Amino acid sequence: MLFLNIDSFKITINMRTREGNKEKDILKSAIEVFAQTGYHDAKISRIAENAGVATGSIYLYFKNKEELLARIFETLWEKLYCELNAIQTRTDLNSIEKLEGLLDLIFDIFTDNPALATVFANDYYRHTTKVADHYFNVFLQAGEELIVEGINKKVFNPNINVLIFRHFVLGGVSNLLHQWADNPKDFPLNVIRQNLKFIVKRGILIVQ
Repeated sequence: MLFLNIDSFKITINMRTREGNKEKDILKSAIEVFAQTGYHDAKISRIAENAGVATGSIYLYFKNKEELLARIFETLWEKLYCELNAIQTRTDLNSIEKLEGLLDLIFDIFTDNPALATVFANDYYRHTTKVADHYFNVFLQAGEELIVEGINKKVFNPNINVLIFRHFVLGGVSNLLHQWADNPKDFPLNVIRQNLKFIVKRGILIVQ
């Protein structure tokens, strides 16, 4: 006969939940500290204090500050890839709507977390890892497939070089995020989103 101590089981589950939340709290704190002080000037002790954990606890999850930053970008691109993949498989959306969905994904994640946008603008291209690059590349590949689908359906201009287009869009987003981080009043994210969507759609559609 199997006896289960329900109270002990609840305690174990609660401990695991807290442990999982602790890692998320550390990542959230790291984003905030990196955005405030910059990656190079950020201190692990400051991240720990902001997360409400002991400094030593951080090293149970991350080897160093670089790994913390890498996990932030890995999580960012993995989330964007999964959400883009969900959009791409929808049969109720046409190619233009899917392209708008792609751009909205990027701006939604940064609008919801301005500190993350600041960290991305300041540190992504200076501090990348193979893991983060993997999710970055599969996200871009999924975006390319979306454009190719639109070309094959004769919605997007067939003369577009997909590789150049993807770098044009990503470069534009990155540069505009830099401008927003330096001067948010002149470059609010909602205005950047509207203008970029207008420019991209006008530039890629077949002229009727």
